Parts: sequence; C-alpha cells; structure tokens
Amino acid sequence: MPEPAPYYDDLECRDPEQRERALFAALPAQIAHARAQAPAYAELLHEVDPDAITSRAALARLPVVRKHELLERQKARRADDVFGGFATVGWRGQGPGRGARRVFQSPGPLYEPEGAAADYWRMARALYAAGFRAGDLIHNSFSYHLTPAGSMMETGAHAIGCTVFAGGVGNTELQLQAISELKPQGYAGTPSFLKILLDKAAEAGIGLPWLRKALVSGEAFPPSLRDWLAERGVQAFQCYATADLGLVAYETPAREGLVLDEHVIVEIVRPGTGDPVAEGEVGEVVVTTLNPDYPLIRFGTGDLSAVLPGRCPTGRTNTRIQGWMGRADQTAKVRGMFVHPSQIADVARRHPEIGRARLVVSGEMAQDRMTLRAEVASPAQGLAERIAQTLREVTKLRGEVELCAPGTLPNDGKVIEDARRYE
Repeated sequence: MPEPAPYYDDLECRDPEQRERALFAALPAQIAHARAQAPAYAELLHEVDPDAITSRAALARLPVVRKHELLERQKARRADDVFGGFATVGWRGQGPGRGARRVFQSPGPLYEPEGAAADYWRMARALYAAGFRAGDLIHNSFSYHLTPAGSMMETGAHAIGCTVFAGGVGNTELQLQAISELKPQGYAGTPSFLKILLDKAAEAGIGLPWLRKALVSGEAFPPSLRDWLAERGVQAFQCYATADLGLVAYETPAREGLVLDEHVIVEIVRPGTGDPVAEGEVGEVVVTTLNPDYPLIRFGTGDLSAVLPGRCPTGRTNTRIQGWMGRADQTAKVRGMFVHPSQIADVARRHPEIGRARLVVSGEMAQDRMTLRAEVASPAQGLAERIAQTLREVTKLRGEVELCAPGTLPNDGKVIEDARRYE
C-alpha cells in the first residue's frame, strides 16, 4: 500500500511567487463580488475599483474592518440581516434569503454563517498536517452548539475521509468511556480538556494506547503542555482559526511557527491602524478571505502575531507566523477618558520622525500619569514638546514625552502599556 502524501495538496509546496500571483489574481473578483452582494461592502468599498487591487500595497489602502465594527453593524440590522450586511448567504427573511447551511452565535453576540461548500472552514489542511488520514476516527470535543468549532473540525475531518465521534464539551466520564470503547486514533478539541481526559484515564487505570495524535485550538498551547502530552504518547499540534474566518494558520511537524492557510491573505499591521509592519515586527493579524459566502476583506482579528523569516522545514512554502502573541486591543481609561491605540498611531503619523511609539500609563488609580515613549533617530530641538502638544490635542489629556533611540522599545506589539498599580 503506498505511503500517504506528505502534504494535503500540491498548493502547500508551490513557488511563493506563484502563490502570491494566484491570490492577487483572485482578489479583484472577490472584492467585486463583495461590493455587489454584501451591502456592508457596497458601502465600505463604494469608491474602490476592484480591478486595481492586485498587490499588497493596493490592498493596504482599503479600510480594516474590526470585530467591534462588525458587531455594531450586526446589531443595527438584527431585524433583516443578522450578519450586518457582510454575508452573501442567509435564509428566508434574513439577508439574501438563501444559501446558509448553518448559523452560529459567538460571544457578543456575533453571528456567523456556514455555507454549503465542502470543508467550508478549510480545516482539513490543519488536520492533515497534524497526522490525520482517511480511515481514522476522530474524537471531536469541540462544541457542537452555538459556536462553530465542532462543525469546523467535523467538516474538515470528513473532507479527509475520517469518521467523527461528536463528543462536544463536558460529560468527561461519558467521553472517556467512548474513547476507551471506540478507540479513536486522534482527538480534536482544546488542549486543556485533552489533559483532563488523560488525567482521568490515568486515575481510573484506563490505558489509551491507540490515541496518538491531536489537533488543538481555542486557547493557549504552551510547550510545557505539548511536552506533557507527548510523554503520554499523544503528538498534539495547534491551529489558529476564528469563527469569522475559518482556518488562518496551522502547525506542522517542524513545530516552527504556524504556516498560513492557502486561501487567505494575511497582513500584520500596527495596532490601531491599517499600516503593515516590517517582517518580524509584532502587530495585529488582518485577514482577507476568498470565501464567497462571507467575503471578509481586511478583517482585523484583534490578535497579535509576527511573520517568521524563511520557510517551513517540512517543505511547505507559505509564510509562517509566530502564533498567538496577545491581543491588539489595548484601550486604557485614563482620568476618566478612553485612550485608544489608533490615537497613538495618529500622534506618530503627525511626526514622521517617530518610529515605534508606546504610551505608558503609570501611577495609582485616580493619579494616572501618561508617558509617550517614542523612538527617534536624530531628534530636533523642541521635538519632545511638539509631540507632547500633539498628544494633548489627540487624546485631550496631558502627558510627558520621552524620546529614545531606535530599537529601545520591545518588539511585542504593545502600543499602550498599563503599568498602574491597582492595589
């Protein structure tokens, strides 16, 4: 019997330039489709010529849609379109009136459609990289109600040819019984619940020698837990996916970052802006999907990450990202007023001399002190005072300015650091 292919498909080992050309050849039609079929994009992109968006530089000029805006638009149109005008599918009385196979609810509440395409969330690629193959039984412990995680894994598993046990969340004893009797080759779910299952099995003296692989997501997966699982015979890999976008990136056996999915365009931008950062710099993950049913264009995930240099040692040629590195929404309340990362970006834009900038909020509650630390290579006389004046104009708050040398601020994506004492 021939050995299974090392990759899910040939797309994973394409020449990077070929991939880039293919993605940006498909993008104009996706933008035109979104403008024609999704009312929100008809408004947001009404002045955009889709045929002109054929490069990353052109894409970077389009507005970023962040989750709070998506939620606001959904709330405004609850009566006739729960997707806020962003989806091109729906059902009778909602949106286009047809095409949605399922609808899910995430905290907010935000609503997400599932269309009729096979492997709609594109999860098969991540499962395959984690070692799942046709004929395997997957114990799926992601939720099957409200949120789409259970369906995401199940549809991906079916695309590979796997059988799925719909475990869902909770009921630990019953799930452990099913694992001991059905003997699944792998697990899909959160890493913490997999640890709970293995701990319970050990306490009960139940061996699970057949459970050898896992695809985990939904929470942090530290190396210590990865190693703990490996010591018990389970090789677990993580993926980065969202209910809005489906799969964004996935881990490979090389365990060097996460490789981007083949059907998304990912940018890393400075938090609070739509401006791409240099390779290796930490910023917000912004994703454009080629999904025609939910054509999210420049969707700001609110997650921080960074591009890793070089290619994956497995031979996959797509860009790699570091993985989840925190949240980009660093809004702070100072002296009764909210200060947003976009405001700090505005200050920096007004002073081109500034490289990285970070607002540090210190002191005790009710005695807040703001200090803008700004990297400047060759500060002119009076620059700090001019920046301080701009900071006050933009935020309506007085703050100090500290100029520092380029490379002084840490590369962690932080724009606002709340260093106050709350005791």
